[in-house]
Amino acid sequence: MKITRITVWQLDLPLNAPYWLSGGRLKFERLDSTFVRIDTDEGVCGWGEGCPWGHTYLPAHGPGIRAGIETLAPALIGQDPRSLDHINRVMDIQLPGHLYVKSAIDIACWDILGQVSGLPLWQLLGGSDATPVAVNSSISTGTPDEMIILIEQAAAKGYTVHSAKVGGTDIAADIARIEAISAALPAGHRVTFDVNRAWQPATAIEVLNSVGARDWVEQPCETLDQCAHVAARVANPILLDECMHSLQDHLEAWKRNACEGVKVKPNRLGGLTKSRQIRDFGVSVGWQMHIEDVGGSALADTVAIHLAASTPDANRLASWLCHYHLATDPVPGQGARNVSGFAAPPSSPGLGVTPDPAALGAPTAIYEG
Repeated sequence: MKITRITVWQLDLPLNAPYWLSGGRLKFERLDSTFVRIDTDEGVCGWGEGCPWGHTYLPAHGPGIRAGIETLAPALIGQDPRSLDHINRVMDIQLPGHLYVKSAIDIACWDILGQVSGLPLWQLLGGSDATPVAVNSSISTGTPDEMIILIEQAAAKGYTVHSAKVGGTDIAADIARIEAISAALPAGHRVTFDVNRAWQPATAIEVLNSVGARDWVEQPCETLDQCAHVAARVANPILLDECMHSLQDHLEAWKRNACEGVKVKPNRLGGLTKSRQIRDFGVSVGWQMHIEDVGGSALADTVAIHLAASTPDANRLASWLCHYHLATDPVPGQGARNVSGFAAPPSSPGLGVTPDPAALGAPTAIYEG
């Protein structure tokens, strides 16, 4: 089997409402998503999606994905998409770094492998069944009362796990948010306070040693060094996210006792091949993990749910579904969807999501041998 064509589409995905994080310093209203279809000489095609959460959240942006695929495509035409490790080595040789560029390609190859093997991705990734995964709500920064109302609204939709956005320079405001939300949390619910790297180390230590809440705290500071400094001085379990880009970052975090868990995001890490490696490392060292994606439609969300569903229960926290924040749905009715606070991966061979090319509009690029 050989890759004969790579087709690329660009889609604007507007959010239902403006979204603020990192203490309100970052605002998002639209996502720039790239859909990729890989065709083969045996008539099997696979789909992937790459979608950064804007261009200020991580060192990634939508146009960069499409420019990177233009660089990679000539070396991929003629390769066997089922040889996943080889495909990744080819991409890493042709374009060192830029992992977010490679994710949609890697995912489309996994989709092909699943289809030709007759297995869903959750099974190829080591799962025993299509385990429903707890869905994590995402609570935008606001006053304590505003955030509690958003949590109550999420709870009414079945969510029992929440991610509350805090952080900034107003120490008193963050203490008030954390204490109020922790006290108001419905029985049996869990919350992570997501700082999105907005605190300086001294602020993080002051806030977390001032509150009684002992809930998870995610990415308190910008760098791994700063987060490790904080982790050694607070009682809250620390979850790392934005500073974790490669397996080496995860090894370093483990060696430094910088966290008790991480977020595993296929689009940030280069796709499922590298995400599986990091997930397996996390299992081996006893981390707990949120497995979700950076952004995108239900296609990108479904990729992450496949990986989450194949992860041992003891190591899996929850997953966020970006597509519930979108005002448009390019794959209606398909993929992993929230059902009473849980999402299950499809059990059809491969990814289980097949976009309608006519609904995506005209391709932005087609690469052929």
